[in-house]
Amino acid sequence: MTDRLPVEGQLRTLDHIKLAAYCAALTERQFPNFALFSSLVEFGDQKQLATILDGVWQSLVPGGAKMNFEVQLDKVENNMPDLDEFEMYGASPALDAVVSLYSTLVCLLEADVDEAVAVGNVSREAVATFIEVSEGDDQMSDEEIIRFITNHELMIQEDEFQETVVERLLNTKQLDRDFVKSLRELARNEGFSNIGISTEDI
Repeated sequence: MTDRLPVEGQLRTLDHIKLAAYCAALTERQFPNFALFSSLVEFGDQKQLATILDGVWQSLVPGGAKMNFEVQLDKVENNMPDLDEFEMYGASPALDAVVSLYSTLVCLLEADVDEAVAVGNVSREAVATFIEVSEGDDQMSDEEIIRFITNHELMIQEDEFQETVVERLLNTKQLDRDFVKSLRELARNEGFSNIGISTEDI
């Protein structure tokens, strides 16, 4: 939808562990999208992915439990729905959530800021696609659609969420247990995903 992630410049100033925390927060917020799809079509292992995501959060805390993330990459990849196989729309945000988890692991392993930027873009694109699919009008021009998506409440919430996460990370010297716990709580968004799916629907 946009060529550049709004928070990209700030992301490039963050250290390795803070980049991973940003990725984890965005993945956490997207996770209900995969969980609902998984429950509806009986695809994948949401418990396995939830355990891996939990391991990511634990690894962010100094002295926290460490998971072999290299081993987990294949497990995450095996949970990616094939969009050619599933024609229903829900497969797309589900895939985005799993791709974000995969990129989070790569970010932890390789300290790659581009993986963090990719997670941010994936989350925004998921919101943009949802808005277009659910509320778009075929009569709109491309410019009108972009304007409609940019000013939509869900996209505003998405950008505000990403900005809040980055701001918190910029304003803390070191991640500790309380900080990680509060960041995860923010990301859980009272049980609602970035496209408004509730954990109560699952």
